[in-house]
Amino acid sequence: MFTHKCECARGCYVIAGAAGNKRIGSESASRDCGQASRHFEMHGKSSLPICCRRGHFLHGPYPATHFGPKACVLPNPTSVMHIQDPASQRLTWSKPPLNVLVIRKIRDETLLEPFKELCRFLVEEKHLMVYVEKKVVDDGSLMRDDSFSAIRNQLCTFREGFDDISDCIDLIICLGGDGTLLYASSLFQGSVPPVMAFHLGSLGFLTPFKFESFRTEVDKVFEGNAAIILRSRLKVKVVKGTFQKNEQLLSAQENGILPHNHINNEAGKITLQLQVLNEVVVDRGPSSYLSNVDLYLDGRLITSVQGDGVIVSTPTGSTAYAAAAGASMIHPNVPAIMVTPICPHSLSFRPIVVPAGVELMITLSPDARNTAWVSFDGRKRQEIQHGDSIKITTSCFPVPSICCHDLVYDWFDSLAQCLHWNVRKKQTRLTDATFEEERETFTGHEGFPCSL
Repeated sequence: MFTHKCECARGCYVIAGAAGNKRIGSESASRDCGQASRHFEMHGKSSLPICCRRGHFLHGPYPATHFGPKACVLPNPTSVMHIQDPASQRLTWSKPPLNVLVIRKIRDETLLEPFKELCRFLVEEKHLMVYVEKKVVDDGSLMRDDSFSAIRNQLCTFREGFDDISDCIDLIICLGGDGTLLYASSLFQGSVPPVMAFHLGSLGFLTPFKFESFRTEVDKVFEGNAAIILRSRLKVKVVKGTFQKNEQLLSAQENGILPHNHINNEAGKITLQLQVLNEVVVDRGPSSYLSNVDLYLDGRLITSVQGDGVIVSTPTGSTAYAAAAGASMIHPNVPAIMVTPICPHSLSFRPIVVPAGVELMITLSPDARNTAWVSFDGRKRQEIQHGDSIKITTSCFPVPSICCHDLVYDWFDSLAQCLHWNVRKKQTRLTDATFEEERETFTGHEGFPCSL
């Protein structure tokens, strides 16, 4: 038995079985779709098509590929890619998790007790190996707590930038705000373990769990089948050095197109390669002049950004700096990259959303009066000079964040609770009977026709 996506553009799925198998579903279900004959032709007379209506999916229905009586999309088997619908993504374990990384927001004394309580639970009750940063263990308050010394001696420590723990961590638990999740992402430049984030910070947009019920929630995660959301990251490369200014390259730049082999024309080298969860920010730095950078998409010059800078963000980052700069907020499951100008010196420069698979490149414009500065999730800030380039595309290593409820409810709950999205005093209904009669004939006070 196999499943085939129906071409009726209604989001139906066809379940077909070999001859002699028991019929699944009802005849009315198959009659709902006008593509039954096509399914029979595709699978042969021995197969039985059953058209099932869409359930709870986040991917849109498969688009029809036939247009009118004769036109259709040219088939390309090499470009077929099967992606699991986000609504069905659940966490499972091939083996029981043994090593847990606990990330605690530093310089916050209010998190000491939750941190100690969590570590005791993981070490004494769950018998797990707990990893923490060395600077967290060396905290003076923890060192002076004799009742915690037995647990502290069993903790494994590491130092950022010196110790590689990417291959030994099974689960990440964050205690703090959104910054703890961003920091966890920076520690894993390849595959990222599942992340469970508890809201103990200031904003908490990315931290859906409440610490009061941490025992129950952690047990659910260890049992498996928890809903997860894959937060896409950006793969960023900074190339230092000048491009070879040959006649071919200069001519191509004048036409707004870089040659396909423009990468081979680079005289510089890759000095930094990062995975970024929120955004890449290019700004004018301390200069009083406008930032003037060129934006390329797949080798084609799209526009020049003149203003305070530009933000290239993931859907997760669309609710961060990009939202403050006027961009739309995008659900993390929407495959896209956002480009948002910062205070552009143009009334028509609006934020744009581009497909997740494109490669963006940012360089200083030849006419730029000053250099630019770039930062990655607010870290590793550095100067960009003439001839340098920043290349950005979607990474194949997302951050698997564990959901508290589900990936749609959690996001809208964060919009409401953290950003107070669309908070307004409710309009009251009219109670004047006389005005109600007039309202049936005339336009209401809001400017909308109330009756025809």
